[in-house]
Amino acid sequence: MINTHILKKVMITEKALKDAGIYDVDKNSEQVLVFRVDPKSTKDQIKRVVENIYDVKVKSVNTLNQSGKVKFFKQRKGKRSDFKKAYVMLEKGSRIELDLFKKEGENAQV
Repeated sequence: MINTHILKKVMITEKALKDAGIYDVDKNSEQVLVFRVDPKSTKDQIKRVVENIYDVKVKSVNTLNQSGKVKFFKQRKGKRSDFKKAYVMLEKGSRIELDLFKKEGENAQV
């Protein structure tokens, strides 16, 4: 049984989209995706979940524990929550197509 609650969400930033190959014309290069994951998850668990959900081959997984920023809001000090990121590198030829930009009229509700 594979725990699918390990992956929280795909991180959509400009750098992550460049690594994912959205801006790259070469479709045969290695694709790197960035996920926000459960802080207690391991690299092996993340690899198995991505391979089973997206049906791709994972080459490597790098993780990063990121501490939350200290922010001020109306003279009050607060802290954002800490989280863990995973950089998942796929094998050459394996790709995950991200449906970021949907065409107008697609899934439109009246």
